[in-house]
Amino acid sequence: MAVTSRRVARDARHARVRERVRGTADRPRLAVFRSLHHFHAQLIDDVARVTIAAASSVEGQGDAKGSKSDVAKAVGARLGERAKAKGVEAAVFDRGGYRYHGRVKAFADAARAAGLRF
Repeated sequence: MAVTSRRVARDARHARVRERVRGTADRPRLAVFRSLHHFHAQLIDDVARVTIAAASSVEGQGDAKGSKSDVAKAVGARLGERAKAKGVEAAVFDRGGYRYHGRVKAFADAARAAGLRF
């Protein structure tokens, strides 16, 4: 039996989710990506193939203090504010093949607290 790497398994999970999850202008797809050091999120309109808003831990290095979960919370709050500024109130959550746990959950809770529904 072949052993798959964690990356290959995540890519397969992400591809399965992407078959069903589509973002529109009214309800864009909220896609997340987490690396070992950073956390990235985008609101994507898949119909028009355009990114509506984005936030990342790379852009806010000065306010990224604490644990990785704290950084993800800051990114979630920042993306929620940007979504509100663009007039987006609801989104479809695409967790990118990651478990809804830890940093991904902290990000989602902060985005919801900022007023984004998903």
